[in-house]
Amino acid sequence: ICFLLFAVLYIVSYFIITRYKRKADEQEDEDAIVNRISLFLSTFTLAVSAGAVLLLPFSIISNEILLSFPQNYYIQWLNGSLIHGLWNLASLFSNLCLFVLMPFAFFFLESEGFAGLKKGIRARILETLVMLILLALLILGIVWVASALIDNDAASMESLYDLWEFYLPYLYSCISLMGCLLLLLCTPVGLSRMFTVMGQLLVKPTILEDLDEQMYIITLEEEAIQRRLNGVSSMVEYQAVELERELEKVKSKKTNLERRKKASAWERNLVYPAVMILLLIETSISVLLVALNILYLLVDETAMPKGSGGPGIGNASLSTFGFVGAALEIILIFYLMVSSVVGFYSLRFFENFTPRKDDTTMTKIIGNCVSILVLSSALPVMSRTLGITRFDLLGDFGRFNWLGNFYIVLSYNLLFAIVTTLCLVRKFTSAVREELLKALGLDKLHLSNNPRDSETKPSANGHQKTL
Repeated sequence: ICFLLFAVLYIVSYFIITRYKRKADEQEDEDAIVNRISLFLSTFTLAVSAGAVLLLPFSIISNEILLSFPQNYYIQWLNGSLIHGLWNLASLFSNLCLFVLMPFAFFFLESEGFAGLKKGIRARILETLVMLILLALLILGIVWVASALIDNDAASMESLYDLWEFYLPYLYSCISLMGCLLLLLCTPVGLSRMFTVMGQLLVKPTILEDLDEQMYIITLEEEAIQRRLNGVSSMVEYQAVELERELEKVKSKKTNLERRKKASAWERNLVYPAVMILLLIETSISVLLVALNILYLLVDETAMPKGSGGPGIGNASLSTFGFVGAALEIILIFYLMVSSVVGFYSLRFFENFTPRKDDTTMTKIIGNCVSILVLSSALPVMSRTLGITRFDLLGDFGRFNWLGNFYIVLSYNLLFAIVTTLCLVRKFTSAVREELLKALGLDKLHLSNNPRDSETKPSANGHQKTL
């Protein structure tokens, strides 16, 4: 069963990566073989990430199914042993991908072989292994020093020499904490950004708008730019480039207007408001659950993520509303994951990290797979820490030491609730703030964080003027 689930995830991941991967030459040279190996390792990592995302939803729905049909012959394969095994395999493969496979893929892709050795695949593998050994020694040294500084007693010093039972769980706990902090930064931004993304994907209602008039104006503008572009001599290269950019923008606007004009009345007036209301409801429920979890943390010790082991799989429902509550938890978990990915690529630091269809290098694909792996591995921990679900973390996911720290967990919940609320307030009041700035005459000061304010525009004589 585990193999079948992973095979499906691997096939889906392979199609996703090949959709974005830059098309290379078909010749069978050395670089092509290296790229193919790196592609398989990246696909494996992305499949593991998808499995980590599905851990909590699969466990929650399995618990409800076992409660509803305890003696059904056809679901005897679905039991606590399988679910525990999936959590352990997800933890094991996450460690393997994060510390072995992805560093190997990156160094193998960048390697050329040591000087003096015969060039080839073997020389590149040898250089990659040497780099991995040096990287492992560096990381183990950093962990050893950090552990000795934090807890400098005899028992802790003896545990420092235990590689499997101390080093890897401690290191993965630090990576999980970093992933949860990254989710704390990405998810609130993504929750507010989701409204803009869905607004770009869906057709907005036409209220007090004349689409025919806008189409006529945009067509005239396109023809005027085309005439100017045809009249520009080849010597003025800068003006030609600027006109081509303007023409592309006008064509994009024209395409959007044609799509809005062809959309049906149901799609314009029903789908868009319904999706926006649904996003607002899901976001509000998420913030409300986090607020309730903060109250539970203050009055009940069992609300901690590293609490009791619980009643076990299939013995009791972990949701107050039964199957409906479990379905709501699953929807919120997927919603948080999508929002975190959207927020990750919306951050200014990771904007250039966004993959492009048929134009993404293998190095950038490796970086994206590592980022998604860190986010997806921290998603179950974040969902349990925020109180989105009461399903206890199984396997190595529940062994993180910082999950038992009351002040870290409480601060995490408070920061998430405050930052999400601020992002949503800023999102929905941006139009009001812009109108107030215009009314006060302060719009010329460029106080808004619009990225277009920092663009350079050409003057009439062709020279750039920076605003």
